[in-house]
Amino acid sequence: MTAPDAAELRRRTRELLAAHPPATTERTDFLKARFDAGLAWVHYPAGLGGLDAPRSLQPVVDAELAAANAPDNDPRRIGIGLGMAAPTVLRFGTDEQKKRFLRPLWVGEEVWCQLFSEPGAGSDLAALGTRAVRDGEDWVVDGQKVWTSSAHLARWAILIARTDPDLPKHRGISYFICDMTDPGVEVRPLRQITGEAEFNEVFLTGVRIPDSHRLGPVGEGWKVAQTTLMNERVSIGGSRIPREGGMIGPVARTWRERPELRTHDLHQRLLTLWVEAEVARLTGERLRQQLVAGQPGPEGSGMKLAFARLNQEISGLEVELLGDEGLLYGDWTMRRPELVDFTGRDAGYRYLRSKGNSIEGGTSEVLLNIVAERVLGLPSEPRNDKDVAWKDLSR
Repeated sequence: MTAPDAAELRRRTRELLAAHPPATTERTDFLKARFDAGLAWVHYPAGLGGLDAPRSLQPVVDAELAAANAPDNDPRRIGIGLGMAAPTVLRFGTDEQKKRFLRPLWVGEEVWCQLFSEPGAGSDLAALGTRAVRDGEDWVVDGQKVWTSSAHLARWAILIARTDPDLPKHRGISYFICDMTDPGVEVRPLRQITGEAEFNEVFLTGVRIPDSHRLGPVGEGWKVAQTTLMNERVSIGGSRIPREGGMIGPVARTWRERPELRTHDLHQRLLTLWVEAEVARLTGERLRQQLVAGQPGPEGSGMKLAFARLNQEISGLEVELLGDEGLLYGDWTMRRPELVDFTGRDAGYRYLRSKGNSIEGGTSEVLLNIVAERVLGLPSEPRNDKDVAWKDLSR
């Protein structure tokens, strides 16, 4: 079958709108119909929300739907599912797994979280100690995960656990889909510098995961996890935004609307950061175009690095620009939000929350190593643990 072109996608989108008018169709019903029509993510296979069309044609569908005021699937709320779980399930999942998980994931009926980092395995993720032991047709999982966004909302989690401690740390890891409603899963909030508990720590005690919820072969979970991590960094650092979107928008708006705050030094710094933000935005667009040809590569790590640095520098400039006002903070209430809203909050929130950008999704230090070794081709750092069994490593 020939892949549909732009004209065909417009026709299909208009047929969807005619059959399910957004003004009179319940939101979830419309999203399900869109998925079933192959207009969710057009580059996915037919029957799984797509039409085997080029990824570059997704904006054609999105533009038609936006013009009709059609609802979206609230991508910020389900970003982990869309940006990390879905591409991993698509690449490594069985046919049954793809059919079971992708539709409710995209529609937003089921929220996902990521059970990767641990108290002793954050930057060195391969050192993870959460164990999964085979028991008949199940795996019994025990351990602790940390910095888990949306765990308090999630129905499912992508999880990596050690299944063979006799192998070196990058081997002997397997990848699972974990049911967050299992009685052995305990989610505890982690209160952040912003006052909120957007992250969580998760304790796993005797959690039984059926082998049918394993992604990829036993012992090859690190390979599967690399797909998740590369997609994570692209989704964090390379999301599509308009000019003056993101963190640069509020500070540029304040500059235009509050001339009494301006100084020559702040002007020079704002100009520099505005240009850097625009370069990062255009680089992200080019990266997304490269994704059309295949899987994301290590270039996403560079984008995520730039995203973290720019957010922190821009938010710092905004606080300085506002002077005494920049020291104010709107709400210290302890709450567990459904999403992170950088631009809809005050300058104090942006300043504090951006501190986490250089930690979440891979620390900047780890990403610098990835860029050095996999993009620039520099020699790897000397390591003495590559061929040592995990159980023999000092911890």
